[in-house]
Amino acid sequence: MSVKIKRFDKNMPLPKYQTRGAAAFDLHAREKIKIAPMAVGYVPLNIALKPPRDCFVLMAARSSTHKRGLMLANGIGIVDSDYCGDNDEYIAALFNFTKKPVIVEKGDRVVQAMFIKFVKPTWQEKRFLGKSRGGFGTTGKK
Repeated sequence: MSVKIKRFDKNMPLPKYQTRGAAAFDLHAREKIKIAPMAVGYVPLNIALKPPRDCFVLMAARSSTHKRGLMLANGIGIVDSDYCGDNDEYIAALFNFTKKPVIVEKGDRVVQAMFIKFVKPTWQEKRFLGKSRGGFGTTGKK
């Protein structure tokens, strides 16, 4: 599969799968950003992508990001397939959950991303769907 990509800073590397079995590729900070305690910082990730047909890009924090006191402010990022123009740079909204400022250096790998296929259904509204199985925590009860 071939994916069109634009880098905003050509001196920075293309996204890379770090191991042979990696499902996601790492994205790098394009700028040095200081994120204040208990605040959100917006980190440009140096790429715009044209995802394959019927795919979106899912962004998640790297497993090491929390060790720095950071997490994605929205848990995960969903980048729609039509967010793919010349100025549509991917950005990570990172929340600093510590009591000290956190510096994200230019080139730091802060998030990972993957392509996910999606379908768009047509809705068939029904009054009844069948018997309910229960709510949260009911599968383990006898």
